[in-house]
Amino acid sequence: MKKLKKALVLGLGASGEAAVGLLLRDGTDVTVIDRSEDADILRSARRISRRGVEVLTGADKLPADDFDICVASPGIAPSSDWFRQAAARRIPVISELELGFSRCRCPVLAITGSNGKSTLVRLCGDALRLAGKRVALGGNYGEPLSSLALKSDGLDWLIVEVSSFQLERVETFSPKVAVVLNLNPNHLDRHGNMRTYIGLKMRIFARMRGTGLAVVPEDRLKALERSGHGSARVATFGCGVRADYRYADGMVISAGKPCGVVLPLTGTIFGNRVMGLTAAAAVAAVRGCGVKASFVGEAARRFKPLEHRLNRVRLLDGVTFVDDSKATNLAAMKAGIEICGGSVLLIAGGMLKESGLGFVKKTLAKHVRRAYFIGHSAKEMKRAWGGIVECRVCGDMKRAVLAARLDARPGETVLLSPAGTSFDQYGSFEERGKHFAKIVKSLKEKR
Repeated sequence: MKKLKKALVLGLGASGEAAVGLLLRDGTDVTVIDRSEDADILRSARRISRRGVEVLTGADKLPADDFDICVASPGIAPSSDWFRQAAARRIPVISELELGFSRCRCPVLAITGSNGKSTLVRLCGDALRLAGKRVALGGNYGEPLSSLALKSDGLDWLIVEVSSFQLERVETFSPKVAVVLNLNPNHLDRHGNMRTYIGLKMRIFARMRGTGLAVVPEDRLKALERSGHGSARVATFGCGVRADYRYADGMVISAGKPCGVVLPLTGTIFGNRVMGLTAAAAVAAVRGCGVKASFVGEAARRFKPLEHRLNRVRLLDGVTFVDDSKATNLAAMKAGIEICGGSVLLIAGGMLKESGLGFVKKTLAKHVRRAYFIGHSAKEMKRAWGGIVECRVCGDMKRAVLAARLDARPGETVLLSPAGTSFDQYGSFEERGKHFAKIVKSLKEKR
């Protein structure tokens, strides 16, 4: 991307601030607009203003200046009138991800999917570091790519978690290695349908070059072929015998020659089907980065779960309490239940991002003895699943935890895995998980 004389950043927050910093480094004249005037946005506006940037809050119309480009934060919906205004004035619009990538001075490993992206980012990062590589992690995981680009000179790899929102406006994004971990219903409130959602996710591969590697689940190979992957090589992973990297019986097996065990996972958190597929994807990705699979094995042995992702909070009277507050969609909840296994007492509810609740019914019937619903979706969940498991609408977290505690038997798991966002009752999934843990830790042992 050529040097820009004048740029307009759409939206403040972490992505907007990162874009501003990168543009200022390049000597670009920057203006920022945001519709909101809440306290966080105003604080951000004051910080940016001190750097000589014009900031307009509460803005509905684009400024009249002659801008070379608009840089959009991922939270801005595709239906925003700002995009219509920019198109009418023939101002190109790119995502913050695209801007950051255009200024990166090292190879990029990009990871997307519906669930488990952050775990895969960390596992790949840990493996590359164990191999002696200089690595930074970011995108949706930590710092925005525009911030990481400023320090990419001294790095061997940037590993970035990429969302479907960020992929809506990319044209030149071309990672050296890219992974789609899985594709399940998510963000359909924004994207409308699964076909659109899958198409957006597959854009991560669209501009890849011949030396690159596209990593996909074996059952999504046709979707990749429809969408295109530039001239990149392709590696598949899965549980089927045709996968290049297959998870089976607690190990990842390579389909290459000679065929054999790449690494055992027994005794790690990746020693089950759900997490094992993540490890298989990691092996494919790090090999694409020129690193041996054995480093994934060592990283897996050392790996500790991410905060609010299947964290064991407490063992009380033989009952395990698990915080999976990061499960903000149905597929993540399904995975959490399957990983816990055995008999589960499920606490779920929040703001749903999809409307079809049926595809989790088999998992509920197999593993969930009782369910306790909270928040905005409580009644909807009871209607959908009441014929499969015994359900109770509790309303809030404390009532749900106390009810599950009374019902739980030794050997069972009380699992908070909401399947929805937290914004009906909490400011973030982190706040929700901390509240769950606080209540659980306050419980007294039975006499």
